[in-house]
Amino acid sequence: MKTIRRFGKIVDYHTWLVTLFALVVVFVSRQLDFLVDLPTTLIGIAVVFPLVFSINSAYRRREDALRAFASLKAHGVALVFAHREWPEPDVAHAQRAKDLLHRLLTAVSHHFSANGHDQTQSKQQVYAIFSDFSRSHELLRQAGVPANEISRANQYLRQLIIEFERMSNIANYRTPLALRAYSRLFLNLFPVLFGPYFATIAYPAHPSAGYIVALLYSLVLVSLDNIQDDLENPFDGVGADDLRLNVADEYSQLLNNE
Repeated sequence: MKTIRRFGKIVDYHTWLVTLFALVVVFVSRQLDFLVDLPTTLIGIAVVFPLVFSINSAYRRREDALRAFASLKAHGVALVFAHREWPEPDVAHAQRAKDLLHRLLTAVSHHFSANGHDQTQSKQQVYAIFSDFSRSHELLRQAGVPANEISRANQYLRQLIIEFERMSNIANYRTPLALRAYSRLFLNLFPVLFGPYFATIAYPAHPSAGYIVALLYSLVLVSLDNIQDDLENPFDGVGADDLRLNVADEYSQLLNNE
C-alpha cells in the first residue's frame, strides 16, 4: 500500500494530460493515415538523457543538504555539551545553550519552509540566534573557561553558520534552468512528435498495441519528470524523500534526558 501511495504522488494531472494527448494523437494519426517510423533513440537523446541528468543532479543536492543538516545538528549539540562541561558546574549555561539550539532548529525549519519576504525575515532570525550563541561564549569566558576552549566553541559556531549557508545555497540554486526548460519542452511535445510512430506499432493486426505503448511511454517519462520536481527542493516537504526539518522538540527531549 505504501508503494502505491508513493506512486500516486508522482502521477498527477500533468501525467494524465500528456498521456491522454498521446492517445489522441495516435488515434488521429491512424485516421489520417499519417504513419511515420521514427528512430526511438531520439526519445533517449531529447527526453530521457536530460531527465536522468536532472534527477541525478537533484539527488546529489539532496544528499549534500542531508550532510549539511546533519553537521549543523551535530555542531549544535557539541556546543550544548561544551556549555555543560567546560565551566564550573552551573546548569544555567547548559540550559541557555539548549534553549539556543531549540530556537536555532526551529528558525532553520521555518526559514526553509518560508518564501519571499518571509524568508528574508526568517534568515535574520537565524543570524540573530548565531549572534546570541556568540554572546553566550563570552559568558563562558566570564565563567572562567580558558581562551583556547572559547576559540574551539567559536569554531563550532563558525561551522554552524557554514552549514546553514550551504543549505541556503542548495535551496536557492537549482539544477540548470535551461536544461529543465529544454526537457520540459520536449516532454510536452513528445505526444505530437511520436504519436505517428506509435500509430504504426502492430497496426493493423493489433491496433491496441500502439495505444498501450504510447500510454506506457507517457506515464514513464512524465513520472520521471515529476520525480525530478520532487527532488528539486529537498526542503519543501512535498516529495517523499525531502528532509525532515522539524526536529527541534526531538533534540530538546534528547538533551534533557542526558
